[in-house]
Amino acid sequence: MRYFIEFAYKGTNYHGSQIQPNGVTVQSVLQDAMATVLRQPIALTFAGRTDAGVHAEQMFAHFDIDVEPPTADRLNRMLPVDVAVYSVFPVADDMHARFSAKSRTYEYRITTRKSPFAHDTRTRMYVHLDYMAMNEAAKLLLGTHDFAAFCKVHTDVKTTICTISEAQWSVSGDEAVFTITADRFLRNMVRAVVGTLFEVGRHKMSSEAFEAVIASHSRQAAGQSAPPEGLFLTRICY
Repeated sequence: MRYFIEFAYKGTNYHGSQIQPNGVTVQSVLQDAMATVLRQPIALTFAGRTDAGVHAEQMFAHFDIDVEPPTADRLNRMLPVDVAVYSVFPVADDMHARFSAKSRTYEYRITTRKSPFAHDTRTRMYVHLDYMAMNEAAKLLLGTHDFAAFCKVHTDVKTTICTISEAQWSVSGDEAVFTITADRFLRNMVRAVVGTLFEVGRHKMSSEAFEAVIASHSRQAAGQSAPPEGLFLTRICY
């Protein structure tokens, strides 16, 4: 029978979400906890992958077992403090954590003030950013486009076309948040978009130049990827 697990994690101490041979990942920690509780190996299929240092306020994975699934409480007793399971529930056999998702939302969070509580969950900005200009450029992301310019090179994807339904900055005091929602995201896409919008916010790139970056389909045309610590996966809709 197929089950979904809903969970969250702070990615600071992990080499990304999905299993790698050379570091501790969220998937390895979660699978180990489940294997201990169930006394059998478990393979999780995540809704997506996040890079090292990136966080998730909502992530899903699916797994198949023929016994009673572990409860969230039992798993949480086995997990470190930076990984939390919210629920485990049955789904239809054809539900897929990755391919059944209709949309995903990310937030990129920055702060202009030094804080001992935000150093690994916000990106510290030391320069003034023009958020009005950044929002004008962000509007150009809306709709269905080829976003190869914001995709990590040499990735094995069949298409770099995505549909973005939301892309905007909001500011509150010393903090700003970029919210972006799409039907799918490419590897490193959000960080590349944010890093390029930083160029617009510093008046080093115009909206017209940002549009040209999108049209170029070239990663070299875009800006540097923003640091990972400010990025959160916040919502997945099915």
